[in-house]
Amino acid sequence: MKDFKPDRFRYDGTEKLSIDKAPTKVDDLYKDSDEYEDILRQQAAEIDKLQDELYAHNRFGLLVIFQALDAAGKDGTIQHVFTGTNPVGVKVASFKRPTDEELDHDFLWRSWRELPERGKIGIFNRSYYEETLVTKVHPEILTQSQRLPKESTEDLDKLFKHRFKAIRAMEKYLYQNGFPTVKFFLHVSKDEQADRLIARIQDLEKNWKFDEGDVKERNFWKEYQQAYEDTINKTARKRAPWYVIPADDKKNMRLLVGRVIIEELKKIPMDNVKPDKERFDELQTLIDVIRKQ
Repeated sequence: MKDFKPDRFRYDGTEKLSIDKAPTKVDDLYKDSDEYEDILRQQAAEIDKLQDELYAHNRFGLLVIFQALDAAGKDGTIQHVFTGTNPVGVKVASFKRPTDEELDHDFLWRSWRELPERGKIGIFNRSYYEETLVTKVHPEILTQSQRLPKESTEDLDKLFKHRFKAIRAMEKYLYQNGFPTVKFFLHVSKDEQADRLIARIQDLEKNWKFDEGDVKERNFWKEYQQAYEDTINKTARKRAPWYVIPADDKKNMRLLVGRVIIEELKKIPMDNVKPDKERFDELQTLIDVIRKQ
């Protein structure tokens, strides 16, 4: 794999994201399909090993959030990057349109219920960030569907300011309690999204992935781009960074995400799970006991 520095795509509040300047494609990180598969397997094995250490240490968890426009490749990225990770140590939650029960609570409630336990990697396929993205593009959701007090929706700028503040506080709280957060925006171009949506229509076996609503949402492309830029700039912090990953090439995207996950797991202090020679020697005395039972 070519040299790759995750910081190239990292936003942690030290500089602002200009989404128009963020690339949707980079030079290939692999020379052919065989090398891509080899790198993907190596990354999967490394993530699995680091997750084992996280599980054994049992002091920290990692929350990984995936956000993207339709057809950017969230599902496939999660599947490929974590395909070799022990299922016991991974928890995946997908967030769709809020249910009646979820609408009867605050906008963060359903996310709190799905947070990972210590020792696990929690993966959010979409997240509470939908409430600063979709609702910003379609404010009628707030005023007509979310059962909010009238005074809360009279000034939507103020409402979003409060939501950004609540999200920053939540992620800071999680970090302080041993749950760092890493967030991915899979940045796909409008042309590439069009090609993928058309491919879903033309392939009988992929029709199930197609939603007519995706076509309507393309009319709000600029609004979504602005909403993502605002959301990332308002919530990017050193302890809860965003990574804006070029998504026009799915293979590159998966390798980039995998490398970031590895680097973020390595930052978690887990020194006390290193091999203990004294403990090893003690356990050897039990081998004969087991054999004689």
